[in-house]
Amino acid sequence: MSDPRIIAIDLDEKTIIWRNADVEQERRVAIFDLLEENYFKPLRPYPQDYAGPYKVKLRVEEGRLAIDIAAESGDLLETLILGLGSFRRPIRDYFAICDSYFQAIRTSTAQQIETVDMARRGIHNEAAQLLKDRLEGKIEVDFDTARRLFTLICVLHIRG
Repeated sequence: MSDPRIIAIDLDEKTIIWRNADVEQERRVAIFDLLEENYFKPLRPYPQDYAGPYKVKLRVEEGRLAIDIAAESGDLLETLILGLGSFRRPIRDYFAICDSYFQAIRTSTAQQIETVDMARRGIHNEAAQLLKDRLEGKIEVDFDTARRLFTLICVLHIRG
């Protein structure tokens, strides 16, 4: 029986160098939302035709994203490695717009906040589509799952 979803997600704490309260809140919300509703279907056949649910761990290893995919039991099924070169600019742009957004929340008018938030969502959506494209043929995900995974990938790249 197929159950194509993530039931647990972890970030490699050794990879995360620094985070502030805003980033920690983004991480918590992304994980909560991801676990509430997601579609995550690896396309490689696994032993005993295992088809979910999955436990996932994200980490950065030698400048590449490593996605450890495990069965519900915790047994590792595979590690998918993605180059991060095509994500560098979206990550940088997302960090910049998030900084603007968090600053706007503290000092700007509602209209200014809305404008920055629309730009932030636009960058986030483009990055989610890029992630979906990079996972094509490896893991099938829906758009919302890709958005939340991109947020978590960003958390792995924060430097103090």
